[in-house]
Amino acid sequence: MVLLLILSVLLLKEDVRGSAQSSERRVVAHMPGDIIIGALFSVHHQPTVDKVHERKCGAVREQYGIQRVEAMLHTLERINSDPTLLPNITLGCEIRDSCWHSAVALEQSIEFIRDSLISSEEEEGLVRCVDGSSSSFRSKKPIVGVIGPGSSSVAIQVQNLLQLFNIPQIAYSATSMDLSDKTLFKYFMRVVPSDAQQARAMVDIVKRYNWTYVSAVHTEGNYGESGMEAFKDMSAKEGICIAHSYKIYSNAGEQSFDKLLKKLRSHLPKARVVACFCEGMTVRGLLMAMRRLGLAGEFLLLGSDGWADRYDVTDGYQREAVGGITIKLQSPDVKWFDDYYLKLRPETNLRNPWFQEFWQHRFQCRLEGFVQEDSKYNKTCNSSLTLRTHHVQDSKMGFVINAIYSMAYGLHNMQMSLCPGYAGLCDAMKPIDGRKLLDSLMKTNFTGVSGDMILFDENGDSPGRYEIMNFKEMEKDYFDYINVGSWDNGELKMDDDEVWSKKSHIIRSVCSEPCEKGQIKVIRKGEVSCCWTCTPCKENEYVFDEYTCKACQLGSWPTDDLTGCDLIPVQYLRWGDPEPIAAVVFACLGLLATLFVTAVFIIYRDTPVVKSSSRELCYIILAGICLGYLCTFCLIAKPKQIYCYLQRIGIGLSPAMSYSALVTKTNRIARILAGSKKKICTKKPRFMSACAQLVIAFILICIQLGIIIALFIMEPPDIMHDYPSIREVYLICNTTNLGVVTPLGYNGLLILSCTFYAFKTRNVPANFNEAKYIAFTMYTTCIIWLAFVPIYFGSNYKIITMCFSVSLSATVALGCMFVPKVYIILAKPERNVRSAFTTSTVVRMHVGDGKSSSAASRSSSLVNLWKRRGSSGETLSSNGKSVTWAQNEKSSRGQHLWQRLSIHINKKENPNQTAVIKPFPKSTESRGLCAGGAGSGAGSGAVAGGAGAGGGGPEPPDAGPKALYDVVEAEEHFPAPARPRSPSPISTLSQRAGSAGRTDDDLPSLHSEPAARSSSSQGSLMEQISSVVTRFTANISELNSMMLSTAAPGPGAGAPLCSSYLIPKEIQLPTTMTTFAEIQPLPAIEITGGAQPATAAPPSGGAAREPPAAGPEAAAGKPDLEELVALTPPSPFRDSVDSGSTTPNSPVSESALCIPSSPKYDTLIIRDYTQSSSSL
Repeated sequence: MVLLLILSVLLLKEDVRGSAQSSERRVVAHMPGDIIIGALFSVHHQPTVDKVHERKCGAVREQYGIQRVEAMLHTLERINSDPTLLPNITLGCEIRDSCWHSAVALEQSIEFIRDSLISSEEEEGLVRCVDGSSSSFRSKKPIVGVIGPGSSSVAIQVQNLLQLFNIPQIAYSATSMDLSDKTLFKYFMRVVPSDAQQARAMVDIVKRYNWTYVSAVHTEGNYGESGMEAFKDMSAKEGICIAHSYKIYSNAGEQSFDKLLKKLRSHLPKARVVACFCEGMTVRGLLMAMRRLGLAGEFLLLGSDGWADRYDVTDGYQREAVGGITIKLQSPDVKWFDDYYLKLRPETNLRNPWFQEFWQHRFQCRLEGFVQEDSKYNKTCNSSLTLRTHHVQDSKMGFVINAIYSMAYGLHNMQMSLCPGYAGLCDAMKPIDGRKLLDSLMKTNFTGVSGDMILFDENGDSPGRYEIMNFKEMEKDYFDYINVGSWDNGELKMDDDEVWSKKSHIIRSVCSEPCEKGQIKVIRKGEVSCCWTCTPCKENEYVFDEYTCKACQLGSWPTDDLTGCDLIPVQYLRWGDPEPIAAVVFACLGLLATLFVTAVFIIYRDTPVVKSSSRELCYIILAGICLGYLCTFCLIAKPKQIYCYLQRIGIGLSPAMSYSALVTKTNRIARILAGSKKKICTKKPRFMSACAQLVIAFILICIQLGIIIALFIMEPPDIMHDYPSIREVYLICNTTNLGVVTPLGYNGLLILSCTFYAFKTRNVPANFNEAKYIAFTMYTTCIIWLAFVPIYFGSNYKIITMCFSVSLSATVALGCMFVPKVYIILAKPERNVRSAFTTSTVVRMHVGDGKSSSAASRSSSLVNLWKRRGSSGETLSSNGKSVTWAQNEKSSRGQHLWQRLSIHINKKENPNQTAVIKPFPKSTESRGLCAGGAGSGAGSGAVAGGAGAGGGGPEPPDAGPKALYDVVEAEEHFPAPARPRSPSPISTLSQRAGSAGRTDDDLPSLHSEPAARSSSSQGSLMEQISSVVTRFTANISELNSMMLSTAAPGPGAGAPLCSSYLIPKEIQLPTTMTTFAEIQPLPAIEITGGAQPATAAPPSGGAAREPPAAGPEAAAGKPDLEELVALTPPSPFRDSVDSGSTTPNSPVSESALCIPSSPKYDTLIIRDYTQSSSSL
């Protein structure tokens, strides 16, 4: 391995020599001794850019070069003369010029190593020649250690080479942080602190004057790069921003420096401070560029120890450097060195090979007769010249001397360890082992020339102490460095009055001004952290730090100084607040009104108004309304768990009770009306009884109750804090949206159902005004709840909104549905009668058997009224009415022939109808209805219903042309082709006994007068019915007066139309056509006579037809009145008898067909309906 290293070094040496043929010859200063210490000093400036490849060094340097060389020589003299330090051992040195350049320093280091290698291989100091002969030339002694170099980048290159050969190195000014890494630079040590401490000192200065926005420049190389990296890292932690960082070589040309200064100028006026981690010559290049660009006074330079207090940096550019603050390693001047140095003369100082060159350069003269005479100087140096003129000691002179002493003390400790009690070098130290020397050096501890303790830590670094220097104009055109502070172990001390004559003169270097109270810094996009925009915190936020606003938790609010949060007082509705007062008053009034209405309904429970309103359901509705008003009190009370339970129950259950009953009621009406629109004989709807209605309503209510109980299990009621706004806290019940929407959703379904049924029944007859009131209630309720939903979920006043919504809904139901009834009960008792709820001014009358297969669907128009097989149709007169009829059919019970007369009065603008059913029983075998007379014609031919002759029978009284009972059926004459015949549409008189012999030529004839009148003068049936319909308007009284008016008796008037159904004359019948809702039932009719009715001859004079023989049924007495069934649709206000309802069925509905002249009605009547006879 050693041979490989030797070969590599030799090859490198040959290459170096070959490439250096054109370069200057290297000069070496040598001092003999027992132990040789190598030293690398920058005797000359580094090569310029155009001379780098030639490695030609620059001019000679005094402070960094000649003074350090002389310090080395003189310090070794002092050490050798000290009997306590390395006794009987002489230290020598070999000093080489590094030119502050890595290539030159590496070349010189190789010379150190070559000498060491050769020395270690020779025996007794003799060198053998190539031909094998011996030589008396004694080689140089090996180098045991190296002092220097000064530059960090050069020191790193040298250390990479020296550590291969275990040669310790002690630096006096290399401060790069990289050199502290012992894994890379094991044999490196230094008596100066690391750049990390210097960077810390620079950051502390920037912080002291609040320079938060600075530019940065550093020298290309390890010193500047590592130092600036440390400065940036520390600045970022302290909130100091770097506007921009630039690097440049210290020997760069003018253009490079000018370009750099222009970049720095672009950050003005914000970044006026330039932190410069630079070597001295880099700073000088900046000053020169500032003069060229006229930027003097625009910047303040903060320099590192590379500038320190060096005059060679500022000479000639003091104006540009004024105000600069620099950091200098604390190293007092060494007085004994000045005493030695200032006495040196070129004539006597011959051991320093560069001293004559330096003398000529320093005084700009030539030394005549000297070996190194420089002919470029014209002036000859005289003997009066002295170094005291403008003398400035090297700022790092103490560190150079301390480094030399460190090496001496290390050797001393090693000698004491390896050669105890022996003065001089013992065999154990021959040759000196670099590893053992390194261990001794790491343990070195002594007092330096400045009085400070010199020691090394585990990284080989020494503690740092710095002086803060300020370059100022002391007098006119006189500038100097003054000490304005110090930095020791992290503590900065500054004399601000010395730096700034006035505080107003303190330079500001900030990107953004500090924010005011309650504001934070918002970093602009793409900018550094020190460039911000001040933004105020939100009203519920406090300043957590300078960059962050932190929101207070719900229920708290920022303090006045915006540094924290305080709790917000909890609020809840109080009885004395305006809104609760209004809600409570409204609820109390509604509650009183509800109780009043309930009392009225209980007191008048048996009146038609109450009974027709389904009073049981009304009580449920009133209970729900009352509960709705009571909800207000639970909602406004201070929230407690019990009130939370009551709120959920009341809000969900109160509307459910009201609307469940309304759904039941409206559904019932809708089903009744749907049945009424079908054929005459309709099947009675199911579940129409009061009990069934109550069961349905309670089922709907129980569904809501089940929903509420389920929500109790899922979300148990409790109190919680609500935050309608960030600054408000309310104590409320923990009802979630699910707990509100689910019960209200079910109630909404009930409301929609009510509204649907109310809409379907909106056009019911006038006596169904309650359906219209329900419809109006539902429409209004829908509007209220549609308004409630957005207000509730979008408002902060949910409780008050809920109170008024529930109360308004209850008020609408109370006002629209119950107030009109209470008004009729209390203010209009004359309207509280049965007829007001069973009749209408719009009539629909049916007469017939009422079977589902009846010919109601086959009604004909007025034009086809006499068509036997006329199809269904309708003829509208000018006033919008119609008349229909249906033909005869056999009854399913007995041998009766039922006929139906249907008179429909249907207004175009109001399609409501009223039906009054008039059944006409007729038997073709044994029964007859009222013979017009007993004779063959009674002289008038007024046969009221016979087809054969039968005079002598009584005739109905003459009621004029309006009397419908005067209608008879005769043969109908049709022109060819002959039409099919069918029974006549109306027959109020029985057929004659000889109806079996009736011919096809029988024609119907209409007699409005007794039989004495001719058939030609008696108008047709169509004309009479048309007259009735035409004259009938909105009032049924005219129809009543026409049908029930008294007529003059005609022939045969002495007998009633039908003796089987005559009412005793003492019974007074009503004078109007009605269903008689308010009239008590008539007593049963006793049939006193069984005489056969007489028959009259037809007006055409046909053969007389005898009446049929009286059968046993005719003589038996009473007819079967149950066969006379009034087939009317069931009443919407009550149930029929057949339904089993407890509600009384309607009284007898009677109407006269044959009206006598006497007020006592002895005509044919119909009574004892088995179904209710009410109007729709």
